[in-house]
Formats: sequence, structure tokens, C-alpha cells
Amino acid sequence: MGETKWESYEQVAQFLLDQMAEHFGLVHVEGKQKIVGKRSGTTYQIDGKGIAKKGDGFVILECRRYTSSRQKQEHMAALAYRIFDTGAKGGIIVSPLGVQEGARKIAEAENVVSVRLGENSTTKNYVLQFLNKIFVGLTDAIVLSEGAVVAIKTPADKNIP
Repeated sequence: MGETKWESYEQVAQFLLDQMAEHFGLVHVEGKQKIVGKRSGTTYQIDGKGIAKKGDGFVILECRRYTSSRQKQEHMAALAYRIFDTGAKGGIIVSPLGVQEGARKIAEAENVVSVRLGENSTTKNYVLQFLNKIFVGLTDAIVLSEGAVVAIKTPADKNIP
């Protein structure tokens, strides 16, 4: 059985954030895993884990491929509790549409970065936005006719301030 769209969305998000770890103050971003709450003893399945520089803790990666509404306050509160319970330094929430106002306030209070990633993104074709930065990955298809000469220079990733 193939992957569902949300499973591949999580994998694409983890891959891209790992490539851009430096922008988040991270060494790298690991994939889906389980972590145990220090206070509750509850086991959480997280979509990814960002390892901070100098061994200074970690952040929780949460991916939500909701295509009809922005992330709600209740969802952000649940992530905020996971951060608190596990002792994480903060979090990264990835979604196509961003977060609602109440969720934004909780994110700011709990050191959660909101990342917008297009719903049909791949590791090569994407638009990713966070912290007033936009990253674009493009692949080009070119059809040449006989005798045509073309010179194209297109980096896979462009940092557009």
C-alpha cells in the first residue's frame, strides 16, 4: 500500500527542515519517533525532532496538512503541553495555511515557529515560508527543438529575503 498524502507531507517537511536546520539554530532534524513525557510518563508519537546546537536540547516537529483551515488554538495548546511535558526547548509546526490568531499567541508564548509548506510539496518542488524568509525549490522541464541552444542556471533552492 502506498503512502498517504499526510505521510509524505511529514517526510518532505522533515527532509526540508533538516536541509535548513541552521536557520532554526539546529544541528539536524530527525524523523518520526516516540518520546516520553518527563512529568506525565506519557509516550508521544512526534513527527520529527530537531536537535539544538551544542547539545542544548531539542524541539518537537509537528506536521498538519490541513488544507481547508489554519491551525487552531486547541491544536497549538496540545503541542505546547507536549513541549512542557517533554522538556523540549520549543517546537516547529508545519502546515499549508499557517495558524489562527489564538494559535499564533500560544506559539509565540511557547517558542513555536510556524512554517508554511505547500500541501503538494516534494523534496525538489516546494515553497516554504518561515521567519520572514521564503525558500523555493524548482525543477525545470525544457523542450528543445533542433538547433536550439539554451543556457540555464537554476539553483535547486533560492533564498528570497
